[in-house]
Amino acid sequence: MLEPVKGFIDAMLREDLAAPRKQKHTISRVMERLAAEHDFELASYTTVRDYMARRRPELVLEAREGRRHLEGVVPQTKQPGEEAEVDFADVWLDLAGQRRKCVLFTLRMSYSGKAVHRVYATASQEAFLEGHVEAFEALGGCPTVHIRYDNLKPAVKQVLFGRSRTETARWAAFRSWYSFSAFYCTPGEEGAHEKGGVEHEGGRFRRKHLVPPPEVETLAELNERLAAIDLAEDARHVHGRPTSIGFDFEAERELLRPLPADGYDCGIDLTPVVQRNGRITVRQSYYSVPAKFIGAKVRVKLRANELLVFDGRKIVARHPRLTRRYTAHDILDHYLEILLVRPGAFAGASALAQARAEGTFTKTHEAFWAAAKAKCGDRDGTRLLIEVLLLHRQLPAEAVVAGMATVVKVGSVNPDLVAIEARKAIEDSDLDEADGTEADACDDQDGDAEAGGTADEGAKVISLHARRLPPDPRTQLPDMSKYDRLLAPPAPPRKQQKGTSA
Repeated sequence: MLEPVKGFIDAMLREDLAAPRKQKHTISRVMERLAAEHDFELASYTTVRDYMARRRPELVLEAREGRRHLEGVVPQTKQPGEEAEVDFADVWLDLAGQRRKCVLFTLRMSYSGKAVHRVYATASQEAFLEGHVEAFEALGGCPTVHIRYDNLKPAVKQVLFGRSRTETARWAAFRSWYSFSAFYCTPGEEGAHEKGGVEHEGGRFRRKHLVPPPEVETLAELNERLAAIDLAEDARHVHGRPTSIGFDFEAERELLRPLPADGYDCGIDLTPVVQRNGRITVRQSYYSVPAKFIGAKVRVKLRANELLVFDGRKIVARHPRLTRRYTAHDILDHYLEILLVRPGAFAGASALAQARAEGTFTKTHEAFWAAAKAKCGDRDGTRLLIEVLLLHRQLPAEAVVAGMATVVKVGSVNPDLVAIEARKAIEDSDLDEADGTEADACDDQDGDAEAGGTADEGAKVISLHARRLPPDPRTQLPDMSKYDRLLAPPAPPRKQQKGTSA
């Protein structure tokens, strides 16, 4: 039945091979064209359907048969120092006790196989640029010809015809700074073979060194490990090569383009306003800043793995970069001035919950807080704890914790004694051997009383006045009797009697 029009149907199906996915011939459309263009209405819907279902895959195979020679792989020979390849790969970590998805940045030299790996929180433009900077510094230079990329969003704004791309402004400035060219691969799976070296390297490195998922507290700690692994892998041999990666890299190290004298700042500067809750909003995430900046604009430097808050040139806050929207990272120290006025808000503060989760609010802090509340009540006891937390701004955290442990051990909750014991712990080489002290903070909040009694361990009795005031060098006090007469009020004048001369 279809014999007279099979050639016309095949022509329509061949047109579909190069047509957009949603603009190909349907069965109904084929029948409409057969009727309108060839005056053919003899075949039923099912007949045309069955023929198209059988013929369409056959035409696809015929088209592939004509260009089968293009699907092979041609071996390539790379010259030393000329090319490199870059790619991102997903990786899972146990970061600060939580399972998180991050990205592995890999830059691989095409000739030697020398690779640099770094892990970042997200595949952001800041991470993309910072990965290049870290890799260039580790290699001691950058390739002289080009670096191969797929169409990553941090670099490519729009894909044009062929290998033409519209690049992002920051990426174009970065390439100009380091004077290297970018080679963009064909989009999709067809271009994956154009940078197959780094595609294989990312998976190999992840399977060999990141299984099981590493447990780290910070990404900086993990990147230090990766830098050491990269150095150790210089002794590795790429398949089929008689020489090691490190040996081959020495041949191209001197051929790399020298780096600029000045480094490149990969962070982005922002100026958010500090809200009433002591937080700023950056990329739909929230970060705390010291309470004194509420209502003011602050300068923020957003980097690949961290966020810095500046007051002039001074860093006043440092946070890990958040990757999920509407999440917050609060630092307890930023709210202490507010909590001194409102101690009732301390127990439910989100900053306290995060400090406990991160381990900065230790069991020693909990013990001191419990002892202070038991002795002075919830409100005053919490204020005593806040005064101790303020000591962290001047003294090392280990010394303050040691001071609290000693003071609680002797039954006192005086913040002044905690400061004294913390300074003693700094002077001692071993913080665990700090001397114990005893004082009553509730009877003497201002620290005017002396600590009485001795502890079971033989703690010394320390006078706060003796620790605060230097000894009087004078052996004898001066005579102040003449000065006292000057301060005495003068005697009232006598009234004259009548009949007497003046």
